[in-house]
Amino acid sequence: MNKVYIVGAGPGDTAYLTLRAQQILTQAEVLIYDALVDRGLLDLVPDTCILVDVGKRGGQPSMPQSQIDLLLVEYAQTGQTVVRLKSGDPFIFGRVTAEIDALIAAQCDYEVVPGLSTALVAPLLAGIPLTDPVLSRGFAVVTAHLPDDLDWDALARMPTVVILMGARQLAAVVTQLLKHDRAIDTPIAIIRWAGTPQQQIWVSDLGRILLETGDVDLSPAVIVVGQVVRLREYLKCEMSTSPIDPILGLDNCADRPFIVGKTVLVTRAAKQASGFSQMLQSKGARVLEMPTLEIVPPTSWQDLDREIDKLTDFDWLILTSSNAVDSFFARLQHAGKDSRALAGIKIAVVGQKTAQSLQPHGITPDFIPPDFIADSLIINFPTSPAGQRILFPRVETGGREVLVKEFTDLGATVIEVAAYQSQCPAHIDPTVLTALQNREIDIIAFASSKTVQHFYQLIGTSLPTDWQQQVCIASIGPQTSATCLALLGKVDIEATEYTLPGLVAALELGVETAN
Repeated sequence: MNKVYIVGAGPGDTAYLTLRAQQILTQAEVLIYDALVDRGLLDLVPDTCILVDVGKRGGQPSMPQSQIDLLLVEYAQTGQTVVRLKSGDPFIFGRVTAEIDALIAAQCDYEVVPGLSTALVAPLLAGIPLTDPVLSRGFAVVTAHLPDDLDWDALARMPTVVILMGARQLAAVVTQLLKHDRAIDTPIAIIRWAGTPQQQIWVSDLGRILLETGDVDLSPAVIVVGQVVRLREYLKCEMSTSPIDPILGLDNCADRPFIVGKTVLVTRAAKQASGFSQMLQSKGARVLEMPTLEIVPPTSWQDLDREIDKLTDFDWLILTSSNAVDSFFARLQHAGKDSRALAGIKIAVVGQKTAQSLQPHGITPDFIPPDFIADSLIINFPTSPAGQRILFPRVETGGREVLVKEFTDLGATVIEVAAYQSQCPAHIDPTVLTALQNREIDIIAFASSKTVQHFYQLIGTSLPTDWQQQVCIASIGPQTSATCLALLGKVDIEATEYTLPGLVAALELGVETAN
């Protein structure tokens, strides 16, 4: 029987997930998760993992706790690796005791993996310190799920109070604090969807907060009451109502990179988005991922397998993407061969990322063009192509034909074979669609023409006709920019170095390109 892991997911974004939690998620065979868990975390589990959503969000249908307890035991007894994923930290109002009791009673081994609690992270992301030598020498954390059960007299005397699960009980919270002699001008902050691209913050005082939030749906939210809320004005530049960025130690708002605090929509293949997302997050951006490519096998492996059987006939192997590298070496292994089969063949690649994907195979490419596009490969090719036999594993359909045509015109024999196919996903993620419709996206980043084409196909007529006017369109290079102009009507930022790091650098500068 394998161990059951009770894991804290943190406040939302995968950036705040612990390394231990990430390691466990990659090994999960069964994932039982709460509704508030960020959907991006589900991408970390293996494709074969069984996913079970048990709800547990206030005001919405949820699986009864007794049934969740039974479910954990049943899956644990199958011998599979079971992960119980909870928002925040499992031991902070996580109702984890019942689940542990059930596991102990069934003699199931378990491990609890801590997570960052929203009680601590949400105030930090809003620029609110919970302690201060003058204003707050301590704080209390409570849940307002049952407000009548709280000791309001004691809470009213605390310098700082952090309230979880209190959005629907805001009126009761305010009433009780005022009733127990908390000053009417006591500052209060409400942080909704902390640590996610949808994060919003309301700052007011006990006397006005109910009027200012009105009928707004504040859930899920963390509420902070106390004078420390005022410190936010000193610790952060004044921000708009868009999602608030973490404090990055910048002394002047003018010094902030363009990308800081912006919500960026990443449009790449599902298995390739995380690296780009991490680069953006490290620069202060918030990221939503919208996979616009699905990488699948070609219609047939026959052509690629045939050419692998006669590799010694070729002078050059050209690989223009990591997908081509992965597919080529997978079929090489399928044929019972390894990198030694490429002895005597020179290898050219387009882009540093493609070159890096060769490293696990112990190969350093013979040639990388200075500009990371196919056109540069032709212009800067290190030898005369005349008489050269070139093997070109590539995407089955939709790729540019310039490389094959130009090399052929220069006297080379180019054998192009299908190594993979990239197709458009069947549906757009509802969370992403809602964010686009609500104009919560600041930047859409495109790393290839196909991502633009599939994005255009996926959104269809679901967005207002003027949606482009409210969002920055960023492109990795000239060919992608041309597709942006053709389908989306504009491109605002274009990378000067046609790589993902180059695109991130362009977004930091925020320099617009002429359409």
